[in-house]
Amino acid sequence: MGGVKAGQQSGRAKRLPRAERERQMTDAAVRVFGERGYRAASMDEIADLAGVSKPLVYLYLNSKEDLFTACIRREAAALVAAVRAGVRADAPADRQLWEGLTAFFSHTAEHPDGWAVLHSHARTGGEPFVAEVGAMRDEIVSFVTTLIAAAAREAHGDPELAEREVAGLAQALVGAAEALAGWANADPSVSAKEAATTMMNFAWSGLGSLMDGQRWSDRRP
Repeated sequence: MGGVKAGQQSGRAKRLPRAERERQMTDAAVRVFGERGYRAASMDEIADLAGVSKPLVYLYLNSKEDLFTACIRREAAALVAAVRAGVRADAPADRQLWEGLTAFFSHTAEHPDGWAVLHSHARTGGEPFVAEVGAMRDEIVSFVTTLIAAAAREAHGDPELAEREVAGLAQALVGAAEALAGWANADPSVSAKEAATTMMNFAWSGLGSLMDGQRWSDRRP
């Protein structure tokens, strides 16, 4: 990891506003935590990559636990915002789901260290990290639940799917998307669009339709 030595930026770093300095440190922390994991990451390495002294990291961001929590919260908020921003409220139900999935896979591909922090390291780091990432997941599941409910209304004119069934489908869809993002990030040849199409084929078309050769397409007639 090619960090910049603290002394090389010390003069310039002193003139940075506090918010910018914290962003710089958090950027470095996300990269180190994403590559090393919470336990293996060192504050020395984070400080070195950020181009500041380790005492300054502690002064601004307190403990290693607090820093990791800040990384989880920032990356979670960015992911949720990206998914919500990617969906057009006036689009048909299948397009909304397609757009949300595409936004999800695009964001996780563009921010692999942030996704590693959320999907891998936070979940295995124990409390309070599990609770932090769980809150993010709950927000995404809630959003997907509204999309599935809208799809039921569009397809049938009435929300025929029971509320509990809609919630279960949302949980399954989000879980599958999380697993698929891990697979896609491990294979650079898999694009966000390909991953989203795979999910649409699985979730929208269904396994039965796939076996009959039917596939979902983002090219609507």
